Amino acid sequence: MNSQNQTTSPYASLWSLDPGVAMLNHGSFGACPTAILQEQTRLRAQMEAEPVRFFTRELPPLLDESRNALAELVGAEPGNLAFVRNATFAVNSVLRSIDLRPGDEVLTINQDYNACRCAVQFEVDRRGATLVVAEIPFPIESPTQAFEAIVARITDKTRLVMVDHLTSPTAIVLPIEDVVAHCNDRGIDTLIDGSHTVGMLPLELERLGATYYTSNCHKWLCAPKGVGFLHVRRDRQEGLQPAVISHGYNVAREGYSRFADVFDWTGTDDPTPYLCLPEAIRFLTSLLPAGIEGVMRRNRELAISARSLLTERLGFAPVCDASMLGSLAAVMLPDDVDEELRPDTTTVPTATHRIQVALMDRFGIEVPVFYWPTPPKTLLRVSAQIYNSQAQYEYLVESMRRGA
Repeated sequence: MNSQNQTTSPYASLWSLDPGVAMLNHGSFGACPTAILQEQTRLRAQMEAEPVRFFTRELPPLLDESRNALAELVGAEPGNLAFVRNATFAVNSVLRSIDLRPGDEVLTINQDYNACRCAVQFEVDRRGATLVVAEIPFPIESPTQAFEAIVARITDKTRLVMVDHLTSPTAIVLPIEDVVAHCNDRGIDTLIDGSHTVGMLPLELERLGATYYTSNCHKWLCAPKGVGFLHVRRDRQEGLQPAVISHGYNVAREGYSRFADVFDWTGTDDPTPYLCLPEAIRFLTSLLPAGIEGVMRRNRELAISARSLLTERLGFAPVCDASMLGSLAAVMLPDDVDEELRPDTTTVPTATHRIQVALMDRFGIEVPVFYWPTPPKTLLRVSAQIYNSQAQYEYLVESMRRGA
């Protein structure tokens, strides 16, 4: 294993990452800094010291504190935010609350996240509605191409438009501001899957005006696993229910909306990931003089630089213009023409590509390699978090040259 994979940034020591691994895949599950894990441990100790007191008296104001901190970060009114375990939970909650009927259409895109595609397919199938898929060009040259591909599939039957803010497999930032504005003008609801965006891209959710917007805080905001949020425009909160119905359905707390009541309690669970958000925001804000905005800019610049190394030195093809990148970047590898060596994704959907396995086993590099949209087309996607360094991407390039 080359020692170069351990040439991380000065901030790597703030995470409990394996020093023998070049973690270039923050985008999949995130990574939580040691200080935030310590805060979660403290909160768990408080919870277990007196669980009744914690859940019935201490938890509500702690949730409010976290909601207020998150609202300030994402440009939202606190009353329009609900905590959820992850964006998939939020998407399921929205889809199950909408009164879809036979003949209605739900529009998604060909580069959506599979879990969300499964959720919407389940709902349209059982309600007799229709799933319509907008084919966004790939590779893509400009945001205009994406916008035109989406709005071209909207009809008088479209009930909901579900669009990724940043596509997970292809790492492309889509023009959701234009899509939302277009749909609002036509009176069509929008569900924006921003799983990667909080902590990666600046957000102003009230200004955006999407009907529903969800994101995960365990990714680029570096909170513990198990915390995301759902932002719901005030005029669509009535009748919205979480995917799990619990006490909030028939309990009305003084000073809280029904929207808050039903989402704040979905059964006994560990709420400490939610409660770590103020500390996570403070942590990221403290790292650079420009605060969390500086972290976002630094990560995006590093991702663009990493992509340049892969395209210029190895000849891999980019999938979009640099203006459509955040802190993730994908490149197209040569077609995988050897069918016998391909993993069987029909029986094992999460089967790992042999190049990804080789990069980890031989060089200690964690980076996703996968078929997209179908074999033999193959993508490699790099992430850039503040614990990463330029040297790690140089090491990736050298490792690819050596035969990974």
